[in-house]
Amino acid sequence: MAETIEEKCLSKGVKLTEQRRIIAKVISESKEAYGESDHPDVDELYNRVSKIDPKISIATVYRTVKLFEEAGILIKHDFKAGKARYEINDDHNHLIDIKSGEIIEFVDEEIEKLQKKIAEKYGYTLVDHKLELYGVKKKPQ
Repeated sequence: MAETIEEKCLSKGVKLTEQRRIIAKVISESKEAYGESDHPDVDELYNRVSKIDPKISIATVYRTVKLFEEAGILIKHDFKAGKARYEINDDHNHLIDIKSGEIIEFVDEEIEKLQKKIAEKYGYTLVDHKLELYGVKKKPQ
């Protein structure tokens, strides 16, 4: 099972106030609640969080997301849509349908091996990566 944001914060020494804990919980549970392709932006997070605690300001959500991103807990995507979107930083890739906006998450061992091989070829040790593929769904034949 994937680590929650709260667990990642503990392992990285990021202090969790009650408001940060709520924001972390909302992000951690977003895929179960909204589906695999859920990558909320700050406005969406704020709407979800404010239903739990109306005292949390949008500025607090922005600061918390930035803190989590700087700690390597969240990853920021733009998916060519104009708004930054966030998710837990774990090891998967994305295939984005440029017409519908659908986002498919996947892990492929061959791609993982190839990325490491390319880094090694140029004298590097791979420490992180982000792969986004953009496409249009084929019509059934």
